[in-house]
Amino acid sequence: MAKLKLDLHDIYNKGYRIDEELNRIIREAIDKKIRMVEIIPGKGSGQLKKRVLRFLNRADIRKLYHRYDIDNKNFGRLFVYFKKEIRG
Repeated sequence: MAKLKLDLHDIYNKGYRIDEELNRIIREAIDKKIRMVEIIPGKGSGQLKKRVLRFLNRADIRKLYHRYDIDNKNFGRLFVYFKKEIRG
């Protein structure tokens, strides 16, 4: 299964860039019909992960993907899954 990966370690303290990159990776997955996106906010204090989850739970974003899972073996990463037929 093809997937995209977004590592947020380098931009953890640049709020505007975080949203830009999250929007970009979601749009790229839709455009390329990718079924899964791996997002790595890292472990840290958990604030970046909370920000990513808030982004994913926004109504305008939520309608673009099927579901997300938090990796149960690595707290610092999560997976966003898209349906076969993506419309956005």
